[in-house]
Amino acid sequence: MKKALFIALFLFFLVVGNYQKVNAHGGEDHGSAKAPSGVAKTYFSSQAVSEKYEMILKFEPLEAGEMGKLRLYINDFITNRPIETATLKISSPEDANIKFEVKPNEKGVYEISGVFPAKKKYSLTVSIDAESGADLFSLQNIEIGKELPQASAETEGISLAHWYEKPYFLVGAGLFIGMLLMFLLSKIRNKKAVVASIIIICLLPTAHWQKALAHGDEGAGSSTTGALSNAFEVPKETQFLFEILTQKIGNGEFTESQKLFGTVMPSQNGQALVQTPQTGKIISLNARVGQKVSKGQTLAVIEQNIDASTQVSFQAERNNLEAELQAAKREYDRLKVIEDIAAKKDVSEAEARFQKAQQNLKVFKNVGVGGSGSSKRIALKSPISGTIGNFNFSLGSTVNIGETIFTVINLSKVYIEVQVYDKDVTLVNGAKKFTAECSNDSHKTAQLKLIAPALTVNPTNQSQRVLFELDNPTGDFKIGEFVNIRVFAGQPVRGITIPSSAISEINGKPVVFLKDSPEGFSIAYVSTGNDNGEFTIIKNGIEEGERVVTNGTYQLKMIYQNQ
Repeated sequence: MKKALFIALFLFFLVVGNYQKVNAHGGEDHGSAKAPSGVAKTYFSSQAVSEKYEMILKFEPLEAGEMGKLRLYINDFITNRPIETATLKISSPEDANIKFEVKPNEKGVYEISGVFPAKKKYSLTVSIDAESGADLFSLQNIEIGKELPQASAETEGISLAHWYEKPYFLVGAGLFIGMLLMFLLSKIRNKKAVVASIIIICLLPTAHWQKALAHGDEGAGSSTTGALSNAFEVPKETQFLFEILTQKIGNGEFTESQKLFGTVMPSQNGQALVQTPQTGKIISLNARVGQKVSKGQTLAVIEQNIDASTQVSFQAERNNLEAELQAAKREYDRLKVIEDIAAKKDVSEAEARFQKAQQNLKVFKNVGVGGSGSSKRIALKSPISGTIGNFNFSLGSTVNIGETIFTVINLSKVYIEVQVYDKDVTLVNGAKKFTAECSNDSHKTAQLKLIAPALTVNPTNQSQRVLFELDNPTGDFKIGEFVNIRVFAGQPVRGITIPSSAISEINGKPVVFLKDSPEGFSIAYVSTGNDNGEFTIIKNGIEEGERVVTNGTYQLKMIYQNQ
């Protein structure tokens, strides 16, 4: 009995599984439920385009005799910038008595209010006067009383399975068929016939695969229909929100460039290290981090302590200088008294000796505090004008001889050392101009001046070191920063060029986004040529006169890939 029950259950799952496979294929009924093809719109729209502006009118179902509100989006045709300050005059050719009120809402968005008296189709004549000049538009097919189309069951993805495809029917039918087959097989006395019958039943699922192949390899066609289209729509609200801007493609001159790499270095008077000449203690600190100082300004005062033997030497030297001064003074005073009978040469020598003694004693007194000789103070002054860098010393700190106390940096002018290889030497020598770009912020660019050709070679990679000078009044370029150097060729070439910011990448291929209609965009795969950091040559893929998206390309890429 157990064996018969096991065989019945086995046959039951076998038959149900085979039937579910056939049913999963659609049962050859391609009219059943499909994936939704898109989201139904909740508004009506009408659009008009000229060489100056684009307009699109959006409105929900309007009723006759009731106040209706419509939204009008206006943007510049070439740049796609929203028109903020526009003078609009709106009328309807079907009924001149309809009064429309125009109210600016957001950038490029205007709210239109009016009452349509009859249930019929109307059109609007829009006269606009804005930054690109005056123009006239006609917005058609404004149908009053029309309802939005209802989403069908197919669009909503509702399953329309037949009664015989329901799970409870499949379970019951499978169990009945399994029991019936078990009963029939139990009546067969020949075991070989039973085994052969079970094998044949097990092979029944393979008929599903033969049926799929006989259907004509339907899967190949489905992959084609499921591929993304190059065209997609972006609502005008989204365009204004993400500031999607366009530019008309033109054929013009293009200056080729080569990118090199360099490092920012301090100029001749761009960095100074203030070091202490003696070991001592900081008794006065007149600078702080980030403070701007001028050349010769006192930054700190250091007091040096002197040992006993040095003090004795200082005192002995002081006594000698004072004694010399007194002796020179007495001799000079004596000769001044007898100046009439004394030799003029002797008077002059006495005067010179007295002045020298005064100067020597004055210098010595400046060494010690109050001339005591027990200590001396050293003023640390800034050798250049600039800004104080970070330091870790405070008032009362002890410093050693030769220790760096302050770093003064002046970024108004910096040098850039560029590594140039042999293949680029000719280009650098004949270049028209040079620019530097911050590697972490490419929009910061500045023009360079070549001040020294290659004088040394980097022993590591055998590149030549070329030195440039850069005026840096705002301090955008910092010492030690890696920068990109653009070397521009002297002779320009002609071709279709677009801003480099307009180029994106999809599946490893360069693409640009083109604007085809007020809310319609498409992607174009392009072949790119040289670029100079700002513009790129397009070899093929787009034509002159098309509108390419230059700002908001990343947002468009996400919208396209998520459609």
